[in-house]
Amino acid sequence: MAGYYLMPHPPIMIYEVGKTDTQKVQKTIDSCRFIAQEIKTIQPDTIIIITSHGPLFSDAIALSLEGTISGNLRQFGAPNVTLSYDIDLELTKLIIDKATAQNIQTVGITKKFLKYYNRQYELDHGSIVPLSFVNEFYQEFKLVHITYGMISCLDLYRFGLLIREAVKEINRKVVVIASGDLSHRLAHDGPYAYSPKGKLFDETIIKYLEAGNTEEIFNMNKKDVEEAGECGYRSILILLGVLGKFKGKILSYEAPFGVGYAVARFESYADENLYLKLKENHLQSFQKKYNNSDDYVKLARRSLHYYFKHKQLMEVPKDLPEEMLNNRKGVFVSLKKEGSLRGCIGTFLPTTFSIAHEIIQNTYEAAFQDPRFPKLTEDELYDVEISVDVLSEPTKASIDELDPKIYGIIVTQGRKRGLLLPDLEGVDTIAKQITIACNKAGIDPNKHFEIEKFTVERHVEGGLRHEI
Repeated sequence: MAGYYLMPHPPIMIYEVGKTDTQKVQKTIDSCRFIAQEIKTIQPDTIIIITSHGPLFSDAIALSLEGTISGNLRQFGAPNVTLSYDIDLELTKLIIDKATAQNIQTVGITKKFLKYYNRQYELDHGSIVPLSFVNEFYQEFKLVHITYGMISCLDLYRFGLLIREAVKEINRKVVVIASGDLSHRLAHDGPYAYSPKGKLFDETIIKYLEAGNTEEIFNMNKKDVEEAGECGYRSILILLGVLGKFKGKILSYEAPFGVGYAVARFESYADENLYLKLKENHLQSFQKKYNNSDDYVKLARRSLHYYFKHKQLMEVPKDLPEEMLNNRKGVFVSLKKEGSLRGCIGTFLPTTFSIAHEIIQNTYEAAFQDPRFPKLTEDELYDVEISVDVLSEPTKASIDELDPKIYGIIVTQGRKRGLLLPDLEGVDTIAKQITIACNKAGIDPNKHFEIEKFTVERHVEGGLRHEI
């Protein structure tokens, strides 16, 4: 490996897109040109670019596998900004083979494959923007084009280790660029909803990148990372695996449009494989969270592990609180992985003998019967977070009585029925709540339908119950 970089990808940096607005990101442009000139000095055979804007999969890392790839910035009003590269197929295939041998799922992206998803085989703007600067000074390289997947953070790091291993084996001069912007939520008047977590994320990850602190980057609170609204964290995790022991230098950071743009170069000074240490930290964090959970989510968690071990539903334990053994209520169980929904199944009225039965049954169904997702695998057990919502009995309501933060709703039109839980991210108005619930059930919101409301008692891993 001959060079390691972090580069942002706002199209506005390209003059044909940003015009005079490019002056507002001049520090970023200057830093990207500095990197491009350094790459010219290195004269790599291949550049590996890791992007967030290619074909993104929930369960696999995507690597472009045609002989060439090209793209332009047409969607940003600059169709003449076009790049085209030969793919380094030998290195790409070697990386895929190594990942497959280590049970990290990858997918080779071809034109034929993408037809199934109604997508074009093309270079994305997350690659075009940083590579445009490189192209000003140096063009004699092939490309390995990688789109990270929404797989576990540990597997992204492992994938980076395998990239490093493959490059050593193939013995060619390679530069790797992690393409990604930091928080998109830094300003109240920015293009995305403001969050105080945005500034925290940017400051924290910049500090750890400069310090070469891989462990602390992994230990960053994943809910805070999600709240920051970034698109560079996962690219960075792969880069960390490639780097080994490193020190970083932030060449510039600015956020004139409410989005954080960091440009950095790194020096790797020793091979390092922190996978086992990072995995141990992850398991310790999991155990601490489990120990701090209440009986509701502990039961859901225990029942899930029991099913993987015994391939059958767990009997209701006798040592549960009486309220769980003797009361009957509707229950929803939700699984989240890396901040994204991984399964959610529930009942708005009780269907079993007790709340405990309901939790066990719905945990199984959320993990294995939700038609929106593939069945949960045992490898994902320690990556999913579980929440349990215990519902009050629904009561009829008018629109004026609703509040999406406090009440969930059930909408009914004939035999069609849709339910939406309260206090969901992004559901901040009554109109949006009703629209989503109607869409789930195939209900025409312009025709008469009935509304019921309910409250929930929410139980989350690592925390005590709270009423909504």
